[in-house]
Formats: sequence, C-alpha cells, structure tokens
Amino acid sequence: MRIAAYVYPGWHPIPERDASFHPGFTEWELVAGCRPRFPGHRQPRVPQLGTYDDRDPAEVGRRVRLAVEHGVDALVYGLFWCRGKRVFEDALDHGFLGSPEGARVPFAVLWANRMPRRVLPVRRRDLPVVDPARQAPSDVDDFVRLVATVAEAYFGRPNYLRVDGRAYFSIYDSTFFLRELGPADAARAVAAARAWLAAHGHPPLHLAAIEPSPEAISLLRDVGFDSVTHYVHLPDWKGPPRQDYDERARACAAQWPAFARAAGLPYMPAVAPGWDASPRAADFGAEIPGKYPWSPVVVGEHPERFGAALRRALAAAPSLSPLDDRLVFVASLNEWSEGHYLEPDERFGNGWLEAVRDAR
Repeated sequence: MRIAAYVYPGWHPIPERDASFHPGFTEWELVAGCRPRFPGHRQPRVPQLGTYDDRDPAEVGRRVRLAVEHGVDALVYGLFWCRGKRVFEDALDHGFLGSPEGARVPFAVLWANRMPRRVLPVRRRDLPVVDPARQAPSDVDDFVRLVATVAEAYFGRPNYLRVDGRAYFSIYDSTFFLRELGPADAARAVAAARAWLAAHGHPPLHLAAIEPSPEAISLLRDVGFDSVTHYVHLPDWKGPPRQDYDERARACAAQWPAFARAAGLPYMPAVAPGWDASPRAADFGAEIPGKYPWSPVVVGEHPERFGAALRRALAAAPSLSPLDDRLVFVASLNEWSEGHYLEPDERFGNGWLEAVRDAR
C-alpha cells in the first residue's frame, strides 16, 4: 500500500499567463491576497516555508524530502497538454527532476486535459465553470502522441511509478475524454497507445480514470482503463456553500464501493485535507455564486480529521481493489489556491504531514 500525493505544477510564470495577467504572474498573488469572506473563514493561507518557484530544484527538493520523511511514497504531477502544446512542464522537468530527490522518489504524471485559466480571480459568475476554450481536445493520433511523449520523457526512469509492473498514467477529465472521442474511438486510442508502447520497448500502461461521471463510469472497462480514482473527492458540488469537513469526508468514503462496482475496476480512494478555492474567485460579499470557484467551502478542516479520513482510505483500499499493488491518493501536496495541501502552513506547521505519518 502506497500513498501518492498529487502535485500542481503551476507555481512559476509562463508566457501564456504573462500575456493574460502581467509579467511574472503566479497564483501566489491570489493566495496572499485572499481575505476572510465570512466569520471564521481561514484566509489567507500562509506557507510556513514561504512561497517558492517550483522550477527551483533546491526549494522543490526541500519540500519533497519533508513529504517523504512523513510517509508520502510517490508524487503524481499534473501534465498540461493540448495537441502537442505543454505548459507548466518546467516544474517537473527542472524543479523535481533537477533535484536529487527527482532521481529516487517515485513519480508519475496525470494528463490535465484542461488548459490554465486566462482570468484570475474569476469575476464572471454567468460563465460556465469550464470555459470550452480551456478544454484539451484530442483524437486517436493525438492520444498516441501524448502517451509516446510521456513514455520517452519519463517511463524509462527507474523511479517512474508502476502498478503491478505497469507505468501509471491517469486522465484528469476522463468524462470529457470519452465524450469527445466517443467510446469506440477512445478504445481505439487506448489500444493504439498500448501497441506503440510495446513496439518501442516501453513498459505496459496502467491507465487510470479520474472522476468519471455516472454516465461514463460504466464504459471505462471496455475502453481499456485499468482503475478508477478521484482528484479532490470532498465537497458536495451541489450542496450548501459551507460544508463540514468530517461530514463530507465520511460521506465520500461511503461512496467508494459504489464506484468500484459501477466501473467493474479497481478503485483507488483519494482524500484531501481541505477545500477552499476562494483565492481564485472575486469577492462578491454575501452574494456567493453557487459554483466553482466561489462555492462550496469546506470548513472545520484539521489535521486530526484529515488523518482519520486517510486511515479510512488505507483500511478500505484492500476491499476496493484486487490488485496486489494498491495506491491511496492525497490531493494534494501543494494546491494552495484551492485550500488542499500537505506543505507546512502557519496555522498547523507540519500538522498535515504529521497526519500522514500517523495514519501510516
């Protein structure tokens, strides 16, 4: 049983965001600028180790060492790809892989098949949560090229994460992937990618679907997915604007067996230490739009409650997956602008990491 933490690679400037915001923009500005929006609202979130550029091997290595010392076994980096265009890749290629930890700490990638937002904080409440311009379209040839790019860059590294000997790779918006290609072409794309890997001497693929919709989950097995999991599985997106952490964590844990049954695949549970995307949202005062990034906000988060949620996941994992090699996910190591991170903060110090250690 291994614990893998997701990593958001967006903590450095990129030309696309320089053009949309201003030169040198990063979301650290949003994190520092957020203020409480209701009584008891825990904002801003302040990193105890300070802000950092995630292209810097020394700063990344410092945080990765701390995570590993507290029981995190692997990291799963978001990989932003749209028809050959990548953004934020320097966090992985230079920050992590350029550090000594990058040569030994297991890591994998997930395809973040959405491109970064061009407006932050979000000010328009009348627009869709995911602007169509942010979606990353694909087809059979593009998917094969994506898998080939990932394989050639990462699969051959001795510390690339494997599950039962297969290179782990996940798709963030698996529902969009299936809807856009259709089940038949999605299956063709997965089969063609597997054939390419075999023909070029790469390890076989363990393909994981993240957060499939009820309509998509029953299709995953026939398409060629090997497991199902989540990214942030905590808020009730259609529920009230304030939601209690412990209530939500218990409710989500109760859903895990249903995901495994609906998919007919191993389910890898995911837990999060919190959820609050307020830094990414303009402040409308009491007029809270009932959708991301304004709502919901999970309140009452605490390392002890998070530790209990992680223990539930570790205990449940054997009943959710017949695989000998199981993973439990934490979202995330460092997504400060959404309020889920393991890195030390000024409120609890190393408390989030100590909760991982104690759960182990």
